[in-house]
Formats: sequence, structure tokens, C-alpha cells
Amino acid sequence: MGSLVYRKNEVGFIQGVCAIVLKGSWSNLSNTHISHCLTTSNVNQILLQLSADTPLSWAFFRWMQSLPYYHHSLQPNWTMVHLLTKNRQFKAARELLEKFAFKDFLSSPSVLNALLSSYEDADLNSQILSWLVIIYSQSKMTQDAVQVFEQMKSNGLRPDPHACNALLSALAKARLTATAWKVYDEMTWMGVVLNIHIFNVMIHVCYKSGDVEKAENLVNKMERRGIRPDLFSYNTLISLFCKKGMHYEALAVRERMDREGTHPDIVTYNSLIYGFCKEGRLREASRLFKEIKGAGPNHVTYTTLIDGYCRVNNLDEALCLRQEMEAKGLYPGVATYNSIIRKLCEEGKMKAVNDLLNEMDERKVQPDNITCNTLINAYCKRGNMAFAWKLRNKMLESGLALDQFTYKALIHGFCKVQELDEAKEVLFDMLDAGLSPNYSTYSWLVDAYCNQNNAEAVLRIPDELAKRGLSVDKSVYRALIRRFCKLGLVDFAEKVFIQMQGKGFSGDSLVYITLAYAYLSAGKPITASEMLNDMAKNQLVITVQIYNCLNASCANENDILELLWNHASERGLIAKNVYKLRQQARSKS
Repeated sequence: MGSLVYRKNEVGFIQGVCAIVLKGSWSNLSNTHISHCLTTSNVNQILLQLSADTPLSWAFFRWMQSLPYYHHSLQPNWTMVHLLTKNRQFKAARELLEKFAFKDFLSSPSVLNALLSSYEDADLNSQILSWLVIIYSQSKMTQDAVQVFEQMKSNGLRPDPHACNALLSALAKARLTATAWKVYDEMTWMGVVLNIHIFNVMIHVCYKSGDVEKAENLVNKMERRGIRPDLFSYNTLISLFCKKGMHYEALAVRERMDREGTHPDIVTYNSLIYGFCKEGRLREASRLFKEIKGAGPNHVTYTTLIDGYCRVNNLDEALCLRQEMEAKGLYPGVATYNSIIRKLCEEGKMKAVNDLLNEMDERKVQPDNITCNTLINAYCKRGNMAFAWKLRNKMLESGLALDQFTYKALIHGFCKVQELDEAKEVLFDMLDAGLSPNYSTYSWLVDAYCNQNNAEAVLRIPDELAKRGLSVDKSVYRALIRRFCKLGLVDFAEKVFIQMQGKGFSGDSLVYITLAYAYLSAGKPITASEMLNDMAKNQLVITVQIYNCLNASCANENDILELLWNHASERGLIAKNVYKLRQQARSKS
């Protein structure tokens, strides 16, 4: 009975507030007795009561926002967006949606379902959720955008093409190509009208994943639907073909553009020139450069060619292009300088490098990570670790972060000059920075210690890492074992293996097969057999990657390798695709 009275009183209160708003007596609403009784629930009801006059609902909504002790919850916000959209006040509706889109877990299925169930207008719901997809996509909140899209699908709502384009673009930029294809297929199933923009985004997805076949299928699908590829379509296709080294196909697309009256722009030429430079085909790249019509070469064009000539050891032509570039008022950026500096460092022309660095300083061109890493690597190779370290410090002072290349160059340099304590410190810093050293990095340390006849020091590396609070995983032990085996120091490899097992790490396929090979090479076939037996007990197999890795690193020992693979085959340790590789190799021989 009490609740019924309450509901009657609540209905009367809502009607009373509506009457005050309709009369325009806003000052009466400020009455403490009235304003303090306004809740998000009855405010939502008042908005609905006033819905016949959307401007009045909007005025009341904003008046409520001005109250210091009141904040609209999700439901009144959603109601107001609906009313504004219904009244075709799209700009105000979208601006309001953007204000609360990032609150209250709006993209979660349970919240969206509750909101959608309160309004049954499918067209309005489709419009609003399409905006929401766009908002999340443009904010790089791809997971939220996908959740909203999936909710639309499950509720039978069709997103508009603009929302689809925004979502696919966001997924492409995030390199979530598998998700992009899933969403695209669902869009097609939902009956979304596929336009040139959606097709172009999907061709761009193909470029990201390097999928030529899917890109060609998309173009064929466009043509069947009477949609003509535009400049973006063709440029993306050309970039994809060049990326895959398919120069004939790229040039065929260029010729097709001519036939269809689509004029190439500088992006078209740059993609083709880059493709030829990447393959070292500078003659073709230069020919294309001279053929450029209707577009002027830009920084990218010249930098691509300069870099290409540097990579084929034609520094003179690269410097001539640089002069031509400047004569046209195009001054080199950091990428252009980096290409020339790298080549000068390779040739040991450090005075010319310093001249370029001074020129960069005069022109206010800031060195980047590539510049610094190139210089550090050059000085490390020359054993000038004092200067390399000085450059490292300058990087940090300039706000540049040390990356994997920086640390590896310094570790290699210190190992080269036998300053192993310094090399280890850099290794510790590298791990502390969250970067993972690879096999080569540990190999340099192992080689350097072995050159000092101090292989025992290598065995202490895992414990030294642990004492510093750094993570020691299987990859550390695996790298040390592999390098000791490569050097023929199988006894030390065995010590690392025992150490690894003592720390609770079991051997993997690469560790076991590397040890087995090393034991065979050392004339210990029984111990090698034990390794292979342990592999069988642990149900490990030799994959194509491991097979190719061992074949490449032990290419000069074909007899031992063949013996190893035969023993492994007898124990069923070789994967099926490895059997095929072995059969192919035998048929060729």
C-alpha cells in the first residue's frame, strides 16, 4: 500500500514539474523542496513527458546539468540523445553522446542491452550506436568499438557505412587484420552497403598483412558491383605488390591506371621507386624518377633514391641527388641524413660524418634514434668505446630512449675490446629496460669469456641476473647452451643444462637436439642417444624451424647431421612437414 502511495505521489510530482517547465517558471524549480527531490529516475520520466517538445526537454536537461549537486546518470543521457536524434538535431546529439561515451561501461553488452530495451525504434538505435562505433574507433578504443558492433548485430541493427569504415580503419591501424576480416564478413552478412571507402580500407588491411590474393579478390568484387577503383585503391595495390617484390604486377596496375584515366600522384611514383630500390634495382628506379609527370618529386622521393644508391654502394650518385634535391628547395630531413651517414660510417669516413652532423646542427635537424644508433655502432666496431658511450649519454640527455639496437651495439663493442664487466652491465641495463637479448647477444659474451679462457664466468651469468632481481627464463640458458655447443665446449653446455634443470626449467626441443648434435660431434654417441630418448619421453618433436636452424648453423658437418636426423627419425621425433623437407632434399641430391 505504501509503495502504491509513493508511486502516486511520484507521478504527481513528475506532472507538477512538467507543468512548471511548460509554463517557463524556471525559478520555481529552484525551490529547495522541488530541486532536491529530482533524481535521475524521475528526471528521465520528465524528459519523456516533455518529449513532444524536444527543445523544451533539451532546455530542462541542461538546466538539471547546472545544478551543483546533481549529475545525469546513463539513462537520462541516453534518453536525451534519443530525443535529439529523433528531432534531427544530430550535432547536439552526437556531442552529448561523446561526453558520456567513456563512462559507465557504456560499451559492455549488459549495459547496452538494458538501454536498447528501453527504446524500440530500430532506426534511432542504429544511428546512435553507429555514432558510438565511430567515437570509439576514432579514440583508438577498438575493443569497445567491436563490442558495440557485435551488440548491433545481435539486436538486428545495421551500422551505417561510415561507422563500418571507421571501425575497419581503426582495426587496420592497430594491425588487427584477422578481426578486420571477421567484422567485414559480418557487415556483408548484415546487409551493409559496401562502398569504395570500405573496399579501400580492406585493401589497406591486405597491405598490412601482405595478402595479395585477398586484395585482388576485393578488386574483382568491386568491379562486379560496378564500383571503380580510385587513386587510393591503385596506390595501395601498388604498395602491396612492391612490398612483396612483385614489380611486374605493380607496373601492370600503373598501366591500368593510364588506361582508365586515373592519373598517378607522387605517392604512386614513390611506391614504385621504393619497390625497385628495396630490391637494389636502381636503374629501373632512376628511370621511373625521370618519368614522373604531373607531380613534383618530394622529400620521400629523393630520400628513397638516396638510400637506394647508398645501399648499392654508389655514394657519389647519392650525393649528387642530394645536391639536386637542395637546388629544388627541398632540404634534407633526418631520414635523408641517416642514409648518407650510415654509408659514410660503413666506409670509415668519420670526418665526413662529423661534417654532416655539424650541418644538421646548423640547420636545426635533430638526430633521432637511427642517427645515434648508426654512430654508436660505427664507433663500437672501431673499438672506440669511450666515444660510443659518450654518444649513448647524449642520447639520454636529448630525451631519446635506448632501444634494442643501442644495447646490442654496446654489448658487442665491449666484448670486442674485452671489457666484459662493462658488457655485462649493459646487458643488465637492457634486461632492466624490459628488452630481451637474443642468441647473438649472449654469444658475444660467451665467445669473449672463452677467449679469456674463463668459461666458468659464463656459468655465473644466470645467478648474477637473479641477484639483480632480473628475470631469468629458459631463453637465457638455451642461448648459453647453444653457444657452448657451437664452440665444441659440450662439457660446459652440460653444466648449464644441469643448472637450468636445477632451477626448475625443463629442456625444450632446441636444447635437446643441440646437445645431442654436440655429443655426436664430440664422439659421445651414447650420451647423444640419451638426449634423444629424453626428448621422446617428454613428447617433444623437431619442427621445421629447428630443423632449418640446425642445418644452417652446422652446414659443414653433413655426415653428423644425417646421423642425427636418422636417430631422431627412429624415435619418431621428427614432425611430418620435416619429413617432407628431408625427402625433397634427398631427391635433389
